[in-house]
Amino acid sequence: MSALARSPTWDARATLGPGDIAGRAVEALRLEIETYPKPGLVSHVDRGSHADMDAGTFRASATALAPHFADLARAGAAGAGMSTLRRIGIEAEAAMREATGGVNTHRGAIFGLGLLAAAAGALGTSRLRPGALGRHVSERHGEAILAGPVLLHAPGAVARRRYGIGGAPAEAAAGFSTLYGVGLPALRRARGLRPGDEEAARVEACFALIAHLEDTNLLHRGGEAGYAFARASARAFLAGGGIARGDWRARAVAIHHAFVARNLSPGGSADLLAMTLFVDGLEAAA
Repeated sequence: MSALARSPTWDARATLGPGDIAGRAVEALRLEIETYPKPGLVSHVDRGSHADMDAGTFRASATALAPHFADLARAGAAGAGMSTLRRIGIEAEAAMREATGGVNTHRGAIFGLGLLAAAAGALGTSRLRPGALGRHVSERHGEAILAGPVLLHAPGAVARRRYGIGGAPAEAAAGFSTLYGVGLPALRRARGLRPGDEEAARVEACFALIAHLEDTNLLHRGGEAGYAFARASARAFLAGGGIARGDWRARAVAIHHAFVARNLSPGGSADLLAMTLFVDGLEAAA
């Protein structure tokens, strides 16, 4: 059973070291890749809307990030501020690009999952109360996240300025409200729809995130029309029964192909899915 699968017991006394936290972060990234169909996204089945990367690229990137997630957990345990976390994040991005030949596979995940790994290091136990990781990120680093440097020419930053949305920094500073309000409930609810089928639960969570998240990757690649199409498609899938339907996989595959035809890729939702899996493995259900 995966370390991120639901645990039948909850022990707030058990400690979690930096290596354990890093292992869970990497496992969350790997489970995201081993999820299909995710509209427009790379998986173990195909490249989605991406010609420059595949599942192997993502696996190599995830492996390269492990020591940096451990460093982030150590920094969190030491009470380090945002400047230290940013420095480790920059080192992690360099390792990612070296492992992938310069391809950006996990920049968003380095930011969000890195903050959650630091929070896990600070809080120190292997089973946390509901919402603990997000609250820690918001209370400890929220102001510094919003006041931080902006990469002016990065696609996400360009989309945030053009369309007036907060994007990943606002999501993190608010304590990952979409993760806790949408992704995590969808994941846990979906397990009741198809018991034992963790991939199906991940697919349902991914569609829920696409339907709700202000995803700058979608805006960058598809503009307002592509963004609206993506959200409407995900909402229609869920409203039509989602994974509860017997033909759910065929419906999800059709939406995936429609995204690919339009060159749409909800990368922010993919990052948030990995973060949702990480949090699910550490926090008790509400």
